Formats: sequence, structure tokens, C-alpha cells
Amino acid sequence: MKTIKIALVGQPNVGKSFLINAMGDVKLRVGNFSGVTVEKTTIHFSRDGYEFEVTDLPGSYSLTDYTTEERVTKNFLDDSDYDLILNVLDSTNIERNLYLSMELLALDKKVVIALNMQDEALKEGVQINAKQLSKLLGVECIHTSALEKTGIDELIEAIIKTHQQPTQPFHLQYSDAYEEEINKITAFLQDKHYQSDSQLKTIAIKLLRQDTSIYRTFHGQPIWTELQPLLNKSYQHLYLHYQSKDLDGIFHDEKNALAKGAVAESVKFDNTQSVSLTDKIDAVLTHQFFGLPIFLFLMWGLFQITFEWGSIPMGWIDAFFAMLIDGTKSFLGDTELASVIADGAIAGVGAVVLFLPNIIILFTGIALLESTGYMSRAAFLLDGFFHKFGLHGKSFVPLVSGFGCSVPAYMAARVLKNDRDRLLTLYIIGFMSCGAKLPVYVLIVGAFVAEQQAGNMLFAIYIFGALLGVFAAKLLKITVFKGEDEPFVMEMPKYRLPTLKLLYHTVSEKAFMYLKKAGTYILLASVLIWFASNYPKQAEMDAHYASKIEQVATDEKKVNALKNELALYKLEHSYLGIIGHASEPFFAPLGFDWRMAVALEAGLAAKEVIVATMGVLYGLGNQQDQQSASLADKLKANISLPTAIAFTLFVMIYFPCLAASMVFRREAGSWKHWGYLFVFTTGTAWTLAFIAFNIARVIFS
Repeated sequence: MKTIKIALVGQPNVGKSFLINAMGDVKLRVGNFSGVTVEKTTIHFSRDGYEFEVTDLPGSYSLTDYTTEERVTKNFLDDSDYDLILNVLDSTNIERNLYLSMELLALDKKVVIALNMQDEALKEGVQINAKQLSKLLGVECIHTSALEKTGIDELIEAIIKTHQQPTQPFHLQYSDAYEEEINKITAFLQDKHYQSDSQLKTIAIKLLRQDTSIYRTFHGQPIWTELQPLLNKSYQHLYLHYQSKDLDGIFHDEKNALAKGAVAESVKFDNTQSVSLTDKIDAVLTHQFFGLPIFLFLMWGLFQITFEWGSIPMGWIDAFFAMLIDGTKSFLGDTELASVIADGAIAGVGAVVLFLPNIIILFTGIALLESTGYMSRAAFLLDGFFHKFGLHGKSFVPLVSGFGCSVPAYMAARVLKNDRDRLLTLYIIGFMSCGAKLPVYVLIVGAFVAEQQAGNMLFAIYIFGALLGVFAAKLLKITVFKGEDEPFVMEMPKYRLPTLKLLYHTVSEKAFMYLKKAGTYILLASVLIWFASNYPKQAEMDAHYASKIEQVATDEKKVNALKNELALYKLEHSYLGIIGHASEPFFAPLGFDWRMAVALEAGLAAKEVIVATMGVLYGLGNQQDQQSASLADKLKANISLPTAIAFTLFVMIYFPCLAASMVFRREAGSWKHWGYLFVFTTGTAWTLAFIAFNIARVIFS
């Protein structure tokens, strides 16, 4: 059976995946493109005696290096092995979608165009003459509807036919000035007998666009010394003709002109049609005054639902893992194996699975907003406000996700297409207090704040962290991420009802990724913390305290006190305790002792363990939680209010847990950014905690 390799290309929200699903029983293989976080989906199916291998490329508006998605698409089309390009268009927005088609047609590749969403186009009075458009573009153009599964057979036939035929010569003609320079470069390459697998006209267009890959190819060749002066003259001619020195902008105008011409000759619009439902909804949801409050209300509702509904299954999961831990210890007895499995592995997995309900609810809500087309409007509404702090409106989604867990928040930052904007957002997500920090806040607030004011103080802590993040973004923008803001181009797709299949696919994939990536790191970290807090063993002290406990065996209070004393000694002399004492000078200016230092260092693995670690370190055993009055009283007796304020600030800002930091590294793309994040968060946390400690010490002295 012959195989046809297809590169599936289209702008965002054109229904590429739905169209492929409609073409047959597909087999998906999901991974990442090499070196980037962009997902790579390869689809296999058989039809009409052929095996089809389809690579679903990221949605791209053009073939540039501006965004990661566009760069991935461009590099794949330039360098990878495939037989033809299947370009999917949204028929309801035909002119805008043809902008990308004009670039694809200049690549010297076999191309088939699917005019998708034909059913919606007809409802909106958009009539596309596919035969006429095929003649104009020189490629097969087929009407399809992924929703109604129409035009699928015709599309398969067109793909097979195009595959069997030789590659057609470049069909489109640009403006006179642009064509003149293309012809000059083409003639020069012909005179030099330049050999290439691509058409010379395609090479000429890339040279006029100053395409980095084609420049790299020519730069090391002798022909470059003669070609460069010719290109300089061509650039000067184009600059003069277009009154602009933006070569990408000039080509953009050229392809737009071609798209407009193709639409004028092949598409009819029903001008008598009334205002669409999308326009009517947008009149309310993107209203100058009401749009932003509506969006904030919807996000507030999603945020409330995430934690209110998520708390119910969280209780069940917590109880299940507690039972599993107790059962494991009961079955294996009081052994090292039981401890590492129960207190290390199972407890670590439980810490991850516990937040899964929140993740599922949050991603379901975000998927609903995105698939209906509303999230694009919300990002547009927020763009003006966020730009004042160097952010984009799209940053709001990952920042809100950060209140639940930083792991999905870092993944959600993928909605930001520009590398600089995405990195800036990644750096400040940690300022949004995740759910794992809440036990620490509750403990500190319970110890030092009156009960009637506790709720207000918790709210203030969360708001203060968010404000710090926004101002940190501004600081990073004017120092590290300097430069002019990129234009904010936002697709405004039609409102559509999402299908259950789409929601299930989106949410299940994110949930599985969360468990697979975060669970692995948390599991490893938990086992490492268990080892560091239990070794080296103190056999002599165990025997000494066993003798003491035996002497007071009838006094349960004294027995517990001795056990806590032993636990404190063993932890202080464990590897974790040794590290705490070694790092104590670093934390001393903030008012922290070695026990608080160890708690913070344990929190690098998972913020959930800070409270339990403090319980052991302050001689209360390891069964403490954030609601333990005895631990709160002990803290109040051992640390001052200025120290508590500084500690809260440090926990709010410092380096995220191991799982989140590893996901950050993957999303940021290098260990270098991971190191920068450690320095930035630790330095900021130390500085603000130092300032707060000294100010509070003056106020409350």
C-alpha cells in the first residue's frame, strides 16, 4: 500500500482536526516538535488503497519567525519530508484565510485547499466558486464541511490526484514592481546555472523576504559575493516603490492584494443578510463599558466553581490515600520499606492526585470559553490594561490558573504566541499563590491574627501576591525583556457550541499530562525528602530514648514528649537538619532560625510539606496540619510577628515546587531560564522579606 505524507496547515480555528477525523478512523500519535513545547500530532488512516500519514501543524497566520507556532510550521514545511500540503480554510472568513494560502503556494510544493465550514458559509450568504478559485490559484480547491462530513470523498480524490501529478509551476503573479525584482534574481541564478530542488522563483521570493534559512544557504557559497549587491539594489527599488523599508510588510501587502483579487473573482457575498448572531453577541460581550465586568464575573464564577466543586472529590481522594498509607504500614509493619513506600511514594502520589479535581474543573471551564470563541474576546478586552504592565490580555488565563496550581498555569501560558510575552508571564506565575501555599497562610494567620479578621487577611495575602506579580512584570519588562511591544493581533472566530468529544479530548489530555509530568517529579521529590529527613540513622539516641520511654511508660504525656524530643533530635541531625544549620546565616537577617530554613528548603519539593515539617521541627511530632492549634500556639511562642510577616512573604514569592519548576523549565525551553527563575524569585523573596521584617520590627517594637 502506497503512503501519502501530508502536511496539514491552516490558521487557528479552521477545523483542521475535525476535518481529518471526518476523513476516516484515525490513529493519533501525540508528541512534541523537536526542541520546542509545541505539540506534534501525527494521524494515520487508510482510504482508497492508500495509507495517509498526516502531520497536523500548529495553527499559523503566516510563515514567519514571530511566534513559536509559526516558526515550527515554517521549519517543517521547509525542511521535512512530505508529499503535499493540505491547506484548510474557514469559508466564512475566506479572504483572511487566503493570506496564508498565498505563502504556501510560493513554496514550490504540491497543495490542495479544503474550503471548510461550507455549511456555515452558505448560511451567512458566502458563495465560493471552487472551480474558479482552483483556476486562479492553480491548485485543487474542494468544498468541505467537517461537521456534516460533506466533500470528504472529493477531497480524498483531489489529494490522490495531486499526489500522482508532478509539481505544478508557480502560478501566481505579484505586482509589477515585485515581479520585476523576482525576475532579476531568477535571471541571475539561471545565468549562474544555480542548481536547487526548489523553483528559482521560490528562492527569489525568499531572498526578497530576507528569509534566514535561504540566507544561511547562500552565505557560505561563492555566488553570494555577486548576489548580495543585486539584492541590495532590489531592496532599494522596493523601498522606493512601497515607501517602506519593512520587507515583511511589503510581502504582506502583496499576498493580501492577491487574496483580495482571488476573492473578488470567485466569491459572492449576500449583502442583504442581516447582522449575524456573532455580531449581536459581540455587541454585548465586547461592549466598551460592560465587556470587562462580564468577563471578570465569568472568571470569578469559574474560579469559585473550581474550588467549591473540587473540594468534594478532594476529600474522598485524601481519605483514600490516608487509608492506603495506613494499610501499607499495617501490612508491611514498622520497617524502612513500609516508611519509604507509605510516607514517600504513596504520600507523594497522593499530593498530586489530590489536586486533580481542581485541574479537571478548571481546564473544562477554560476549554468551554476557548472553544466557544469567547476567550479571544476576553483577551482583547484585557489587552489595554495588561499592556500598561508589559503583559498581554492572554496572560490572564495562566495567571488565574496559578491560584490553583502552578503546573497547569505554566502549561496554560502556551496561549501566548510570542516568545517574550510567554516568558514574561512564566516568570510571574509564581507570584499567584497556589493552593499548596494556603496551609502555610492559614497557620500563620491563625497564630497571629484575630479570628474575625482571618478571612480578610487571607484575601489580602492573595491580592497582595497578585499585585506584586503585576509590578514584577513591569520591572522585568523595563530591564530584562526590553523592547517595543509586538502588535496584538487577535482572531475573532465565530461563536460555536463545543462538542462533548472536543471537551473530553482537551481536558483528558491536560489531566493526563498533569499526572504524568507533575506526578513523576513530586514522587521523586517526596522520596528524596523522606531519605534526607531519616538519614543518617541515630542508633545510639534511639536506644537512649527507648530506655527513657520505658521508664515512664505509664505516663502517656511524658511518652509523647520524649518521642517528640527524639524526633526533633533526629531531624536536626539528619541530612535535612545539617543543610538547615548550614543555610541559617542566609536566613538570619530575616529573623528565621534553622527550623524555618529547613521548612522552606523542604518546601522546594512541595509547598504542602512546609507545615508538617514545621510541626516536627518545633517538637510536636509529624501529625500536624494547618488547623493545629497547638502548632499555632507553639509558633507564636517561638517566633515574633515581624518574623511571621517575613516568612509569609518569603513563602508567597520564593522558588516554586520541584514539579512546577521542572514544568517551567520545559515550557521556558532551557535550564538557563530555570536558573534565572531561581535567582529572581529567591532574590525578590529575600529582599522583600528583609524589608518587611525590619519595618514590622520598628512598628511593633
